[in-house]
Amino acid sequence: MGSVRTRIPPSPTGYLHVGNAWAAFFNWLFARRHGGQVVLRIEDTDPTRSSAEYERAIYEDLRWLGIDWDEGPDVGGPYGPYRQSERAGLYRAAAEELVARGFAYPCYCTPEEIEAERARAQAERRPYRYSGRCRHLSAEARRAFEAEGRRAAVRLDLAPFRDPSRARPGGWLELRAQDGAERLCVVVRDLVRGEVAFPLDELDDFLVVRSDGTALYNFANVVDDHGMRITHILRAVEHLSNTPRQLLLYHAFGWDPPEFAHLPVLVGPDRRKLSKRHGDAALREYREALYLPEALRNFFALMAWYPEDGREIFSTEELVARFDLKEIGRASPVFDRQKLLWMNGEYLRRLLREDPDRLVDLVAEYLHRQGLLDDPTDPDRRAYVRRVVEVLGERIKEGADVLRYGDFFFLDQPNYDPPAVDAHLRTAEAARVLHLAAAALEGVRPFRADRVEAALRAMAEEHGLSMRQVVHPLRVALTGKTVGPGLFELMEVLGPDRVRDRLREARKLAGAAEPAV
Repeated sequence: MGSVRTRIPPSPTGYLHVGNAWAAFFNWLFARRHGGQVVLRIEDTDPTRSSAEYERAIYEDLRWLGIDWDEGPDVGGPYGPYRQSERAGLYRAAAEELVARGFAYPCYCTPEEIEAERARAQAERRPYRYSGRCRHLSAEARRAFEAEGRRAAVRLDLAPFRDPSRARPGGWLELRAQDGAERLCVVVRDLVRGEVAFPLDELDDFLVVRSDGTALYNFANVVDDHGMRITHILRAVEHLSNTPRQLLLYHAFGWDPPEFAHLPVLVGPDRRKLSKRHGDAALREYREALYLPEALRNFFALMAWYPEDGREIFSTEELVARFDLKEIGRASPVFDRQKLLWMNGEYLRRLLREDPDRLVDLVAEYLHRQGLLDDPTDPDRRAYVRRVVEVLGERIKEGADVLRYGDFFFLDQPNYDPPAVDAHLRTAEAARVLHLAAAALEGVRPFRADRVEAALRAMAEEHGLSMRQVVHPLRVALTGKTVGPGLFELMEVLGPDRVRDRLREARKLAGAAEPAV
């Protein structure tokens, strides 16, 4: 394979979502697999919705995910500019070239005239296709329209391609038997989908430039991809229907088209197209929820790519070395939030073993965003967060787990779960246990988990209590929850003063501040 060049073409009309990030990652992965280059192109042709803020966010989110690029608006390159809003002159020149080559013509039809054609087609129960009424306008007719104040759009002229003599077996234009007749077809030879034929008679002379001079999607993409020397286009199968029009444009210009690979559409567990309710949130929402970029890269790779050995955990280096388009499936992969959660948990556990400082930084920043940590860079607070992380350990699969199992570490008083209070605190026995525990812990120093456990076991034995009778009220009193990390370990992290204060407050919930022993 020659020098590979792929492109990532986001629109800065919002934050980068998971679906677009997934496609971007596959383009990056394919290019890096073949020692190629990645081009970042910003498709900002809609000035009313595009913003510099979203463009900056796209750079930040892609880089956080681990996707870098060799050319782009922020790094430059030999084939720029890399923002479509800065390429209007190139589109205008390309449209003029098409007209000069006899493959396009100016169209003066008004929206009302087009709508009238569409209405006639609907009344006659046939698919609407542009009539070509402006294809053979005389120079005099064009001047008359311009005198009326009409501004010309530009349409691709398909008439030159409708000549059957252009068809070649194995070519991009072939005669194929379809629906009981021999039809001229545009054939897309896709690296994932195989051959897909589109009857030419189902296409019309489509617009390439609007009357206001703005280039339409298919035209701008062809001009840009050719100008930027793109060799491979990996994109969602939703764009497959655009491909015959783009191939027509390539051949109208006399350019060699790139290779196409149309990836399956991501779906939710209900097999419907991925949406926010399935997890197609902005990528930064996952970042802020304590998902690791390496976990997302691994997860993204295994959606639609099915390595033969069935492995699930890969380093990025392994993904680059092994990625093969031939192993891409055609079926729509399910975006499985539970599998992503599991995979993120695997990577967080690895981080806890191999780079705990990074995990502490991430958890501290997460707690700061949640309003539970005032200064995530303070050495004392970071040391405390480290102890919490060590206690929570493998329970952390995402940021919400830090709150679910450990918010009480960062609150003056825990958020008590009412059913837990009713079940484990509002009893005479609980009040007695809390009173006894407070007394047993008063002299425990140093306040280590093993010494705390020994003191409580001794207290339980002395007063004829089972550890179950001791542990449940204590856990709810100290954490507000019935589940969480090891009781004695969390007590060590809380420290003797907070344990004493919480037991005192919990005895009030139990309804007996000083029960009889």
